[in-house]
Amino acid sequence: MSKKTSSEILREQRAKSQLGGGEKRIQAQHERGKLTARERIDLLLDNGSFRETDAFVTHRTQDFGLDERKYLGDSVVTGWGTIDGRLVYVFSQDFTVFGGSLGEAHAQKIVKIMDMALKNGAPLIGLNDSGGARIQEGVVSLGGYADIFLRNTLASGVVPQISVIMGPCAGGAVYSPAITDFIFMVKKSSYMFITGPEVVKTVTHEDVSFEDLGGAMVHADTSGVCHVAADSEAEALARLRELFSYLPQNNMEDPPRRQTEDDPLRRDEMLDRIIPDDPSKPYDIKDVICSVVDDRKFFEIHKDFAGNIVVGFARLDGRPVGIVANQPAVLAGALDIDSSKKGGRFVRFCDAFNFPIITFVDVPGFLPGVDQEHGGVITSGAKLLYAYCEATVPKLTVITRKAYGGAYDVMSSKHIRADFNVAWPGAEIAVMGPDGAVNIIFRKELAEADDPLRKKEELVADYREKFANPYIAASHGYIDDVIEPSETRPRLINALQMLENKRDSNPPKKHGNIPL
Repeated sequence: MSKKTSSEILREQRAKSQLGGGEKRIQAQHERGKLTARERIDLLLDNGSFRETDAFVTHRTQDFGLDERKYLGDSVVTGWGTIDGRLVYVFSQDFTVFGGSLGEAHAQKIVKIMDMALKNGAPLIGLNDSGGARIQEGVVSLGGYADIFLRNTLASGVVPQISVIMGPCAGGAVYSPAITDFIFMVKKSSYMFITGPEVVKTVTHEDVSFEDLGGAMVHADTSGVCHVAADSEAEALARLRELFSYLPQNNMEDPPRRQTEDDPLRRDEMLDRIIPDDPSKPYDIKDVICSVVDDRKFFEIHKDFAGNIVVGFARLDGRPVGIVANQPAVLAGALDIDSSKKGGRFVRFCDAFNFPIITFVDVPGFLPGVDQEHGGVITSGAKLLYAYCEATVPKLTVITRKAYGGAYDVMSSKHIRADFNVAWPGAEIAVMGPDGAVNIIFRKELAEADDPLRKKEELVADYREKFANPYIAASHGYIDDVIEPSETRPRLINALQMLENKRDSNPPKKHGNIPL
C-alpha cells in the first residue's frame, strides 16, 4: 500500500473537519429543522467567498473522557467572506460538536476573528447555536466568554456587529449578542434567557416553556431584545443580507450609496391629504415614510416592539439614512419608556456609523400614568434626548401634525442641534394641545360661562388659530420653513446635499454619562 502524500493527508483532514460532529449529528440537526453551521455560512455569504480559519484547532481538555473525543475545528466555524462583494468576518457555532458549547479553543477562535474584524475595519456577524459554557472545562469557559464580551465592547461603535440566534443562547452567552448592534432570531427554533424554565420553576414556581420564556416573539414584542424575528433560518439570513446593504464597513466610512431610478424631485400629492381633518384621528406614519424614500423601500428595525415609535433604514437619492418617526396609529404617537429606549439606541447607532437621521414628528407628549412614572419614564425619555443631543451627523426634522411639550424638544428640535427643521402647514407646535391649554388658561372664564361647552369650543378654536400652528415657531427661527407635504422628498434630498460636508463635534471627554 503506497504511502499517502502530504496533499492527500491535508484533504482528508479538511474533509474530517468539515464533517463537524459526524453524519449522524448532522442528520439530527436537519431533523430538528435546523441548518448546520457551514450551511448557514453558505447561505449568508456570497457563493464561494468563505475562507475558513482554524479548521484544525482542537480542545486541550484531558478530563471527563474528553481526551478521547476531539473534533477538528472544535465547536465553531470561523473565517471571513463577502456579502455583495464586501468583506465581513463571521463565526458560526456548530451544535453537532458538544452541542456548540464554548470552551477555551472555541473562544480563542472567535476572539481571533473579532480582533481581525477590529484591525481591518470590517463588520462582524455571529451565528449563535450553543448549549452554553462547556462544563467540563470549568472556569476556562467563563474566561472565554469574558474575552469575547470585552471585544464586543471595544468594537462597539467601531465596526457593525450583528448576532443571529439560531438555537439556544442561555446564561452568560446572552451578553455577547446583547452588546452587539442588532439581534436576529428565528421563530420557534431559537431562544435567549439568563435562566431556563427549570430554574425559573424552582425559584419562582412559575411553569413556563422555552418559547414563552425566551422565544423570538417574546423578545421581539415584549422585551425588545430581538430586532428582527424571522420565520425561518433562510429568511433570517436573507434579511441580514438586506440590512447589511445599508451598513458601512466601519465608523470611518459612509454607508454605501446605490443608484436609484426614483426621481429626487418626485412629489407625492397623497401626502397633502394624509392628515385627517380631526386632530384626534390616527394615520399610519409608515405611509408617509414609504412615500418619501427611494422606491418605497423601508427596512424597519424593532417592528414588533414599542409600536408608538418607528425606526429603520431607507435611502434618499441613493444615500442611506436612519429614520425615526412617531406613530400616531399607536398610543397616538406618545413617547413612553419602551419607545424612548428603542429610539435612543437607534439614534446612537446612526450617529456612530454616519447615517443622517430623518425624524418625522407627530407627538402629543409623554404617556401619562403611574406605571410610566414608577417605571422611570423620566430617565427613559432622557435617553432619547441625550442620544439626539449627542449626535453630530446631519439631523433633519419634519413636523407633520403636532409637537407638544417636552416631547417637541426631545424629537430632534432645532434647540438640540438639528440642522434642518420644517413643518407641514397644519402642524401644531405648543406647550400642550389647545384643549388642555384652554382648560388651564381660561379655567375661571369656563366656570363662569352660561354655556361652558360652547365657550370652550370658541376658546379652543381661537387658541388653535393664534398659537397651535407652525408660524409662531417659524417666526423665532425654530422652524426653517413651512412646506407643502407633497414636497417633503425633494426638500429632504436637497437638505442632505447641503449638509454633505457637515462637521460638528462634542467637547473633549472620555465619554458622557448617558442616563442608563
